[in-house]
Amino acid sequence: MGGILDGIWQGLIGASALEQSATVLGVVGVWLMIRQNLWAFPVGMVQVAMSAVVFYRYQLYADMMLQAVFFAALGYGWWHWTHGGPQHDQRLQVGRLRPRGVGGYIALGFVINAIWGWLLASRTDASLPYADAFVGAFSLVGQWLQARKKLENWAFWIVVDLFAVGLFWVKELYWFSVLYALFCGMAWGGHRAWLASWRREEER
Repeated sequence: MGGILDGIWQGLIGASALEQSATVLGVVGVWLMIRQNLWAFPVGMVQVAMSAVVFYRYQLYADMMLQAVFFAALGYGWWHWTHGGPQHDQRLQVGRLRPRGVGGYIALGFVINAIWGWLLASRTDASLPYADAFVGAFSLVGQWLQARKKLENWAFWIVVDLFAVGLFWVKELYWFSVLYALFCGMAWGGHRAWLASWRREEER
């Protein structure tokens, strides 16, 4: 047991400055997103750029490619949050999906997971291709819903974060494992904060 703990400690203190910086920026970015602060977008864009380099070094190619999609989605979300109101010139308010929409996005996530996992397994030397693709696929769904400011994005992030904790732990990316554990708790807080915001809007 002591050897395992020593290994984890060495993994934490021996992590690259890039991994540690991406971890800190990730926490800051999610905190800003929970508060519906527009600074979440530029902070997030810097964080995903750093993360892409880390994932490349550890052969987590689905997660690496995902960062490029995140970068584009964050840019889109930045624009949509500021121009997505009823007259396209107002701040976008929190919205909700219908049950059919939730089911559709879950199915979409599994389809992307299957295709992406197969491609990684058959065309690359990716480590844990289907697990990597699961995180990637459902992160895409969560990021899209977040850019559209849908409350349900947080539920998708909770699932992704829980799964990612185990994936990154296995890969000895301990900083990222801790980061996603924090993300999971923050996603729950984000759901509660956005739900309260949605209810306030509904009462007006």
